[in-house]
Amino acid sequence: MKRFKHADELISEREIMIAIPSFVIGVGVLTFSKDMAAVTIAADGWIPILIGGIIAIMITWIVAKLASSFPNQTFLSYASCIVTKPVALVLTFLFAVIASQLAVLQIREIADISKQYIFDRTPVEVIALTFLLVVVYAVAGSRVGLLRLNMMFFPIILVISLLVIVFSLNRFEWNHLFPMLETDFTGYMKGLRSAIFSYVGFGILWFYTVLVKKPKKVPKKAVIGMCIPVGLYLFIYVSIIGVFGNAVTSNLLFPTIELAKGVEIPGEIFERFESVFFTIWIMAIFNTTAMALDICVFALNSIFKNVQKYKILFVLSPLVYANAMYPQDLIEVYTYGTIVGYITFGYTVFVALLLLVVGKLRGVKPIG
Repeated sequence: MKRFKHADELISEREIMIAIPSFVIGVGVLTFSKDMAAVTIAADGWIPILIGGIIAIMITWIVAKLASSFPNQTFLSYASCIVTKPVALVLTFLFAVIASQLAVLQIREIADISKQYIFDRTPVEVIALTFLLVVVYAVAGSRVGLLRLNMMFFPIILVISLLVIVFSLNRFEWNHLFPMLETDFTGYMKGLRSAIFSYVGFGILWFYTVLVKKPKKVPKKAVIGMCIPVGLYLFIYVSIIGVFGNAVTSNLLFPTIELAKGVEIPGEIFERFESVFFTIWIMAIFNTTAMALDICVFALNSIFKNVQKYKILFVLSPLVYANAMYPQDLIEVYTYGTIVGYITFGYTVFVALLLLVVGKLRGVKPIG
């Protein structure tokens, strides 16, 4: 059992609440509207977005409840009590692999998006390397400090998102939302699949709950945290459909950025608001990437306890970069992202069910 003696080594339940939407709201919010519009009619995508959000909230509560039931224990520690240490080691290592792939995906996608909208003459490899170095620098520092960085970045990200929605209302056309409820069952199911993958992020609770001062409050705060991206995704999606319509949205590569490009601030404070939006959104993607890489290091560090954090990062960073450069084009990146989404969601649910069922059968009682 690992105990944290100093207050600086711990975070509040409010900080874990903010960490969840900070992890969820990354590259996915820039593209999810396109995927949703492609399989639904008019604005019917709000239904799978809402249902997927409810499912994500339920899973978030289950994971948070499980993790908070073993206060001051790492995932490896309480998983060892439930499913034996050899199995727990395998589960932890797989979490490290999945977290590294989430970091890989974010790094490659931010490089591709940056090249398209800002650095059109800069090679993708250079953009990705620069971003990775900044992320590695952040992860090499204090883990608690990294999580507290969310408290500074997230309010700015949320305000900019709301500004994009509000200042897009002058282009909003209600007729784009109709006809309603015309999508068939297959369309809703495809939309639900895409929506659920957009909410992947509750897995951070397996590892970061050990840092929370009052773990009993984690389930409630985690649920509130997951509600934020659900509400934001709904507003962004309806705004995009209302402005562009379903057909146009399904053919836009990054609908959310295109929405920001059309924003006009009264008084012409910003002539190109999309530049401000994109700059702020890099902060959101940074949060996601840094936490994904940190969880990978956290998991490996719990397995190899005698290996310093810096050495793990030193070995891990070149592998992450090489993996990020492997996809040859945007189609391969998209396919890779879909696969990672499937695996991340499926594995998190599998681990939750495994620990619940085995813990019940073996009579393992929670400490908290």
